[in-house]
Amino acid sequence: MDREEKTGMEPERLAQVLSRMLGKEVIRADCRLEKLHGGTLGDVQLAAGIAETADGNKEPYRLVWKTQKRFERHGDPLSWRREYDLYAAPDLDKLLPKSFRRPACYRAELNDEEIQLWLEYIDGRSGMELTTDMQEQIAREWGRIQGRLYAEQPAALRNLPHLSQVEYTKNGYLRYRSWQELHARIRSDGCGLPKHLRQMLIDFDEQADAVFSRIEQLPVVLCHRDFWVANLFHTDDGIVLIDWDTAGWGYMGEDIASLIADEADVPRMIEIYRTCVPAYLSGFNECSGAAPIADPFIYERMLMMYGYRLVEWHEFAGSPEEKRLQLDTLQQIYDMKPA
Repeated sequence: MDREEKTGMEPERLAQVLSRMLGKEVIRADCRLEKLHGGTLGDVQLAAGIAETADGNKEPYRLVWKTQKRFERHGDPLSWRREYDLYAAPDLDKLLPKSFRRPACYRAELNDEEIQLWLEYIDGRSGMELTTDMQEQIAREWGRIQGRLYAEQPAALRNLPHLSQVEYTKNGYLRYRSWQELHARIRSDGCGLPKHLRQMLIDFDEQADAVFSRIEQLPVVLCHRDFWVANLFHTDDGIVLIDWDTAGWGYMGEDIASLIADEADVPRMIEIYRTCVPAYLSGFNECSGAAPIADPFIYERMLMMYGYRLVEWHEFAGSPEEKRLQLDTLQQIYDMKPA
C-alpha cells in the first residue's frame, strides 16, 4: 500500500502545501491522519508527520485538512463553499488584526461537489477550557473589530463574496415557529418543560415583531454566525476564530448571543452574560463612531436563536442527561431576563 492509499492525500499535493507552510521547498513527507470534528457533511482531519526539505532538513509539521461536501443549508445555499470563497478573498485577513484572526490557509480547492482546505493547526485553549476572563476578552475584541469595520466600511469588506444575508437569523426563527408540531408542543402540558419556561417562549412569540423592529435599528456588521466556544481558540499570540462557513451580514450582538447560549457552559451562563455583554458593548462603542448603543438585545436574541432549538433538542434527546441539559439552559436564559 503506497502513501497516498494510507493517508488519502496525494504526496505531490502534500509537498506543495508544506512548502507554502514552511516557506521552503519540501521534497517528501510522511503523513498520519487523525480525525477531528466535522461540520455538516464535513470531514476534518489533523495531518501530522515529518517533512524533508530540499536543503536536507527534516521538520515536524501539523496542519488541518478539511473537506466540505456540497449540501443545501436552508436559507443559505452557498454556505458549503463559503470558506473557500473567503479564503480566495485574502483581503479578509487584512481586515482582522493579528491578535484576532482566522487560521492561515496554505491551499484551497473547489469543484462542483466539494471544497478542500489545508489550514493552519491551532493549538490553544478552546471550548469549556475558556475562562470567563478569556471570554470577556473575546467579546471586547470582537466588538472592537465589528465597530471598526462598521465605521470604516472598507471596500474589501463590501466586496466579500457570497456572504449570508441579514435576515438569516430572523428567517431561522420564523421557520422554527412555523413548525406546527413544535409550536403546538410548547403550548401543551405534555411538553415536559415547566410552565414558566414554556410561557417565556410563548411571550417571545407574541412580542417577536416588536423585538425584530428594535433589533433592525442596530448597525449591520460582519457576523461570524457560529461564534461558539468550540470555534474560538485562546493562544499565546491572541485569539483565533475557525469555521467561517455561515459568515455574513447581521445586526450587532448576534455573535455574543451565540457565545453565551450555543452549547454553553450552563453553570456559568449568567456570569458570562453579565461579563461579556458589557465588554462587547464597550468594544463596539469605542470603535464604531456611531452613537453609543445601550442595549443590543442579547437576551431577546438568545430566545430568538435558541428557544425553539432547545425545545427540539429536549424533545428528541437520547438520554435523561441530555434532556436535563436543555432544560437547564432554558432556565439560565429565563434567569437572565432583564428587570
